[in-house]
Amino acid sequence: MTAAPKTAVIILNWNGLEMMRRFLPSVVRFTEGEDVRVIVADNGSTDGSTDWLRAAYPQVELISFEENLGFAGGYDKAIRMVEAEYVVLLNSDVEVTPGWWQTLLEVIESHPEAGAVQPKILSAREKSEFEHAGAAGGLIDRMGYPYCRGRRGGKTERDRGQYDSPQPVEIAWASGAAMMVRRRAFLDAGGLDPDFFAHMEEIDLCWRMRLNGYRIYAVTGSVVYHYGGGALPYGNPRKTYLNFRNNLLMLHKNLPRKYGRRFLFRRRLMDTFAFFLFLCKGELKNAKAVVRAHRDFKKMRAKYTDFPDKNLLRQLPGTDKFSNFLGF
Repeated sequence: MTAAPKTAVIILNWNGLEMMRRFLPSVVRFTEGEDVRVIVADNGSTDGSTDWLRAAYPQVELISFEENLGFAGGYDKAIRMVEAEYVVLLNSDVEVTPGWWQTLLEVIESHPEAGAVQPKILSAREKSEFEHAGAAGGLIDRMGYPYCRGRRGGKTERDRGQYDSPQPVEIAWASGAAMMVRRRAFLDAGGLDPDFFAHMEEIDLCWRMRLNGYRIYAVTGSVVYHYGGGALPYGNPRKTYLNFRNNLLMLHKNLPRKYGRRFLFRRRLMDTFAFFLFLCKGELKNAKAVVRAHRDFKKMRAKYTDFPDKNLLRQLPGTDKFSNFLGF
């Protein structure tokens, strides 16, 4: 019986025909070998993208779901179905480069404490700049807002090699746009939380892996280009809602109960400040999204009753700074 390839690259698709036409060719070209497989997990698409995939790339495996399970639910289900030691979560709008996955694999294999690693993520729109979702590695600020090396709030930096390192660099979280995970660490941490639907589910996962003793690394020797903002453009009220709601849920479930109550009180005051800033900028829909996020957080938090004893917040890379939380 032939053993399953060591690495599975899973691309989640939902009505992403144009993105797959543009970006899948680079993935197929630069993801070859006996020890790797490329899989598209389809979230109930209706745009003909699965028919196109079967005709254009019959060598790419297809997993089909009957409905849109969201980013979190779709990836979680697909990863549980696939047999592989390592799994790459790769967005459908990512262009990869030669050696991208081998470099990630070398690092995660040589660092048994690594639960997840990410490449350097540059913009497919402007290839000399970092991309918003992940950049050179994810961080958490002292108030629990995520930001990145190479991006604070909505502002990204030009890549001048300022974050390049011959060795992997420890980060707080790896981007779901392009992230290799140790499948056993993924499963032991409980996988992705489907209630998040989309946004910050990978940050929540990385936090739980860290609670289990794993570390997360950025590997700048591997480079990909992410188009970004395809399904939900930056500044979209739906994105604002998911970011604020899921950030509160992530903090609620991953902080010790007593500390978490005090911390979330202060955090919700900060979000109130964000609400008024949106109002001052004339972004009424985004202001309303913050209100909805807090309302739904209050409803959803009762589901989480098992809290950790360890408080990792002050130990996470990046917590010595404040970030521009309006653009996270």
